Amino acid sequence: MSRIVIIGGGPGGYEAALVAAQLGADVTLVEAEGPGGACVLTDCVPSKTFIASSEVMTGYRHEERFGIRSSGLAGVSVDAKAVNDRVKKLALAQSGDIQTKLIKAGVNVVRGRARLGEDRLGHTHQVLITPDGGETYPVDASTVLLATGATPRVLPTARPDGRRILDWRQVWDLEELPSHLVVIGSGVTGAEFASAYLAMGVKVTLISSRERVMPHEDADAAMAIERVFRERGMTILSQSRGDAVENTGDGVRVTLSDGSIVEGSHVLMAVGAIPNTSELGLREYGVDVSEGGHVTVDRVSRTNVPGIYAAGDCTGVLPLASVAAMQGRIAIWHAMGEAVAPLRLRTVSANVFTDPELATVGVSQNEVDSGRFPARQVMLPLTGNARAKMSGLQDGFVKLFCRPATGQIVGGVVVAPKASELILPITMAIENNLTVDQLAHTITIYPSLSGSIAEAARQLMLHEIQ
Repeated sequence: MSRIVIIGGGPGGYEAALVAAQLGADVTLVEAEGPGGACVLTDCVPSKTFIASSEVMTGYRHEERFGIRSSGLAGVSVDAKAVNDRVKKLALAQSGDIQTKLIKAGVNVVRGRARLGEDRLGHTHQVLITPDGGETYPVDASTVLLATGATPRVLPTARPDGRRILDWRQVWDLEELPSHLVVIGSGVTGAEFASAYLAMGVKVTLISSRERVMPHEDADAAMAIERVFRERGMTILSQSRGDAVENTGDGVRVTLSDGSIVEGSHVLMAVGAIPNTSELGLREYGVDVSEGGHVTVDRVSRTNVPGIYAAGDCTGVLPLASVAAMQGRIAIWHAMGEAVAPLRLRTVSANVFTDPELATVGVSQNEVDSGRFPARQVMLPLTGNARAKMSGLQDGFVKLFCRPATGQIVGGVVVAPKASELILPITMAIENNLTVDQLAHTITIYPSLSGSIAEAARQLMLHEIQ
């Protein structure tokens, strides 16, 4: 029987453990925080639950446009403690569900930490497991999967204190909403929290080191969302950098790189994450690790050491729970000799849970504009969509990319409420090598936002004919 040790219980770890157990392996999963890891307990699940609460507030924004008379946002208050208690309760429940699945599958779940031990000759690897409150013991495994995730990056001049200076894992302990939240970092995490707190009526200042928010996302999409942020009252300081943060007792004082000062009640640090790999004994064991600490893997999750795999944010491949889970499954399938297809990032869809949402898949606008990937494209504003008009949606669009000669769909961008749901048909089209002609001939619900996806395909088909 194969003996597999998985270090880390996030999506990459627990999904791999379930697959390994189903294939008959003896599986031990070691996790410090609890089943689901930080993804479930402090990161992805809590943040999206918090955003769901903010969406309730969004529904009050334009009631009069629909003929509904009320006091609007002015008559709605947010109980921050109740919101955060719900966030933490749901996270714990999800973690409990995962633990139940693991135990039912026969996985040995150890609450604690682990690291690679002595270099073993032959076909096994030594793992040193230290359970909480217990003594370290060795386990020999034929396969080791590293799925330890990442943790918020800390600036030495702006160390989170859990009171006024916060990282995204500490906001859940606030008992009151900030009166003025300063968000340092305008990437995906910073933009999501800025959007959610803004919807809850909090004054938000977003500090962005680039010309626009979410600089690594589709430019048209990021600019559309930035425009919405500004229209709703968010202050965005572009090409600014937070150099230092001071807790003044009743607020925060943020010093920017140009010497100017921004004051607020709280600051949220969203300046990236670092992989949790420094205490795993990787370099001593001979596992290749990048300068930034990410474990180097190939498309089937292998490291350079036979029998040692890695999955999730600790690899730096793509920081998405869905990718981590698939990396973990692929690792186990490969390790146990099952048929496996290498990871294909071209078919991975991603979503930013701002309001509106931003979803992408496949070829990017940058790749097309630079000539790295020839493609034809069309972008349709949602303002022409009947369902969007009925719902009062004034922001958003659908963008499709296809190969010039064949019309094969190769990429897409959606900016809309629930773009995370609308991106699926485009993802399926890419996965199954569909053409714009095939998508254009698909009958959609009328009225529906998804109708704009088929309409975009019809317009690309017309361009092809012309």
